Amino acid sequence: MELRHLQHFVAVAEDQHFTRAAERLMVSQSGLSASIRALERELRAPLFVRTTRRVTLTEAGRALLVEAERILAQVRSAHEAVAAVQGVLRGTLALGAEQCIAGVHVAGLLAAFRREHPDVEIRLRQSGSGALAEGVSTGRLDLAFAYRTPADGDHLRSVPLTSEPMTVLCHPEHRLAALGAVPDPDDLAGEVFVDFHPDWGPRRATDAAFAAAGVRRTVALEVNDVHSLLDLVDENLGIAVVPRHFRHKRTSLTALPFKGVDEAAYETVALLPPERATSPAARALIALLGSPDAEPGEPG
Repeated sequence: MELRHLQHFVAVAEDQHFTRAAERLMVSQSGLSASIRALERELRAPLFVRTTRRVTLTEAGRALLVEAERILAQVRSAHEAVAAVQGVLRGTLALGAEQCIAGVHVAGLLAAFRREHPDVEIRLRQSGSGALAEGVSTGRLDLAFAYRTPADGDHLRSVPLTSEPMTVLCHPEHRLAALGAVPDPDDLAGEVFVDFHPDWGPRRATDAAFAAAGVRRTVALEVNDVHSLLDLVDENLGIAVVPRHFRHKRTSLTALPFKGVDEAAYETVALLPPERATSPAARALIALLGSPDAEPGEPG
């Protein structure tokens, strides 16, 4: 089994398309197809279900993808470790982050990193915390800035960034606006909620708070970006429970302290693999945390 076969396999799995994967890898489509066929022959199992529009992984393909990503990440780390010993940081920094993460200004941090290590290629993926944790676990990401839950497992390390209370956002004319604060989740029973997809950190934190209080809620309006959430609340279509720093993004909304929830309900961290698997680039980025040049301004 050759490394290039695994690289080709992972690219097709990610793009779900042979032509797009071939273009990204800068190889011919016939060469890519031959590489996949060689891998399938060696493993004696089909790895993809091929259709005219896209390809999907078979059960064998899904099993191989986990191991292939780990192997390629280890090979990359080996190259980077040797370069680091020689005094030059090279290779790739694959970073994941949730949108509007608190405790770190991602753009400023990456700009500081690029100034320090111009030979490292930076790749950024924005996604929900669950997907980011999985990316770090499988080696697809070097590290991620995310919200962590016990479900993420003990195999990931974490560096605390910040913790903050959850806040209820509503329209100034909403009945809650006159309360000044929300005593506990029971006071929100029956409300229409605007929230993120279940994979997002704020949604995970809110779901956990309501579950702990034994209060059921229904998310009627589900979005995948912060500004859409704020727009819906601004039109009085529902309320939202979000980390406190969100209140600064739309000052026309009423922000109410959520008294019935743990004050440190929303904690963001930098997620990393075990120490032995942490890349030199990830270590260098973590070393920049706290630098005055790395964190200007509010999270985006």
